[in-house]
Amino acid sequence: MPESKDNFFDKVYDVSKAIPYGRVTSYGAIAKYLGAAKSARMVGWAMNKTGHREDVPAHRVVNRNGILTGKHHFDGTNLMQQLLESEGIKVVDLKIVEFEKHFWDPSIELL
Repeated sequence: MPESKDNFFDKVYDVSKAIPYGRVTSYGAIAKYLGAAKSARMVGWAMNKTGHREDVPAHRVVNRNGILTGKHHFDGTNLMQQLLESEGIKVVDLKIVEFEKHFWDPSIELL
């Protein structure tokens, strides 16, 4: 379980740091894990505020359908997609192929 912190964004970052290489999760899955199931949008805001910190793999957080909705917050045209593909995740038309296979659920993985 991530280190306990008072700031919601810091808690989001702690969970995102636990996402394994080659796996992805959703904004909603992180929100649910943090006990704020209706705060998926807030998780998205947290990801947007990372400033591309190297210790926060924001590229591994996508929407509930596996769509790269946060891609416009990455420098370059397809940087988010390129980062995912470098980890072996195939993306077609901004959507992760075999999303369920790559999905990492913090509520199951971080007991």
